Amino acid sequence: MSRVEVRAYDAGWPQQFAQLHALIWPAVRHLALSIEHVGSTAVPGLAAKPVIDACIVVASRDEVAALIPSLTAMGYQHRGDLGIPDREAFRAPDGLPRHHLYASHRDSLSCRNQLGLRDLLRADPALARAYGELKQQLARHHADDMTRYVAGKTDFILAALQRVGLTDEELAAIRAVNQ
Repeated sequence: MSRVEVRAYDAGWPQQFAQLHALIWPAVRHLALSIEHVGSTAVPGLAAKPVIDACIVVASRDEVAALIPSLTAMGYQHRGDLGIPDREAFRAPDGLPRHHLYASHRDSLSCRNQLGLRDLLRADPALARAYGELKQQLARHHADDMTRYVAGKTDFILAALQRVGLTDEELAAIRAVNQ
């Protein structure tokens, strides 16, 4: 398992996402509604692991599956849902900026989770600062344990997602995945 590394915000992260978007969009635009920059690198000023998270958003569950051939033709390796319902993960080919690529339908809990948290943190710099401080503290204390690092963020994330309107049932589903 790799070491947990959280860095101060890098103003180059949006440009890395733009590079990935320009590469991926032509292969998925026939099905995709958008490619979203998600995760902490998508929030200006937020400390983050130096890995871009991107999510291809489609209209329906069937269209997620239909994306797989286009992405594998580009050299992405399909990794399945990795335990997150309605979200497919892909390992990037060599030679690209470090990133995680996902595909979800717009109504999925995964997509609403990623976009809701991103948008809340973008709109609330104090909350983003507190989240960044928590992540840096967890990275120091759990540098060799990604599972404990992720678990340490769960309560903060769930409280934020409650603010964006996720139901208790949806929050419980997210908690179960992050335990």
